[in-house]
Amino acid sequence: MKTLIVDDEKLALSRLKRLLNDEKITDIVECNNPIEAIKEAAKNRFDIAFLDISMPQMDGLELANTLLQINPNIFIIFQTAYEEHALKAFSSGGIDYLLKPISKETVKKSLQKVFKYAKMENNKKIIAKRGNKIYLINIEDIYYIKADLDEVIIRIKEADAYLRKKIGDMEELLKDKNFFRIHRSYIINIDKIKSMQSVEQSKLEISFEGIDDVVTSSKDGAKEFRQSLEKRSL
Repeated sequence: MKTLIVDDEKLALSRLKRLLNDEKITDIVECNNPIEAIKEAAKNRFDIAFLDISMPQMDGLELANTLLQINPNIFIIFQTAYEEHALKAFSSGGIDYLLKPISKETVKKSLQKVFKYAKMENNKKIIAKRGNKIYLINIEDIYYIKADLDEVIIRIKEADAYLRKKIGDMEELLKDKNFFRIHRSYIINIDKIKSMQSVEQSKLEISFEGIDDVVTSSKDGAKEFRQSLEKRSL
């Protein structure tokens, strides 16, 4: 897997590279500052990024946000000397964090987590987060998806979970599934619909089995959805 490692300490960079090499990760780009890392990420599609949190110019949390905008599928692993940064690390899009001094065992565990999640993504499971809790979501368990700035909110029965993807990306991911984009900000799971009713301007108000939420379509979304349902009934 193509890997980016960013740390302003040269010794930390060389140590991490050596530990990654021991785990057969050899396609590595090293950067000692965030600006250089952003330039590299614009040129290369990295699978994993190991980011030190405490750096001048831009900290690792800010850098993670930028890298995820460039490539929403990158797996971020933070490095920090301070355990209290853990919650911020997860809320900033990280899947794990390593406490310095980093050991072979902790690097190996982080990579195992990456490989596990990558396999799940290939099997079309959705990996989303809420705070420091990670949800591994089966697509059929999703009720609806809502756009929220540079993220989407995925509604499952237990909770709302967050994923750093655009709603257009989710529409593409789900195009062969039984989902419909009912509004520029909403994608619904047709199999979860309990009832629908027309409201003002011929929009549709949609209720779901098992949850109390209601989603209202756009006028155009309602028209296209009705046409889609008519085609299904033919």
